[in-house]
Amino acid sequence: METFAPALPRPIVLGSTSPYRRELLARLRLPFETVAPQVDETPLPGEPPARLAQRLARAKAEAVAQRHPQAIVIGSDQVADLDGAALGKPGTHERAVAQLRAMRGRTVRFQTALAVVCHASGYAAEDLAVVEVRFRDLSDAEIERYLLAERPYDCAGSAKSEGLGIALLESIVSDDPSALVGLPLIRTARLLRGAGVTLP
Repeated sequence: METFAPALPRPIVLGSTSPYRRELLARLRLPFETVAPQVDETPLPGEPPARLAQRLARAKAEAVAQRHPQAIVIGSDQVADLDGAALGKPGTHERAVAQLRAMRGRTVRFQTALAVVCHASGYAAEDLAVVEVRFRDLSDAEIERYLLAERPYDCAGSAKSEGLGIALLESIVSDDPSALVGLPLIRTARLLRGAGVTLP
């Protein structure tokens, strides 16, 4: 009687060098590697924040999947959306101050897009998690103290909610709590199951 060895699970690759996304994906207790997607993240003229996040998440997943066609590749991108204007990673102290001044007393929508792609199986799926964040009416002194303590210059909208940034906020409304940190794990688990990954 002929027997067949069970197929090995496909490797999982996170198309990101973000330490935040890496830490989040590790919660699912799946073996994975990270690969830099090397994608130009420049917004297109007039591109709405949600569409920008979705385009970049898909581009990151596709860029890595081209180099790792047998793998299940996860791409994600987050854009802070203030009244339809995209707020990216500030990069500098001065830009972070300007972002937080613009957001104080306001509601910002953090658009976190997700794409999961496997070229070998033909699987491709996308989703978008929207998190509504209400900022306190921050004083300039509070903004300065926060930035000097946290230095969140690599975070969209300068607000690192998993750290001291939580003290800047009035409220968070979301159906996928980890989305604000950078990877919506409820949606990630759902799309990975769709790609054939076994999860609890």
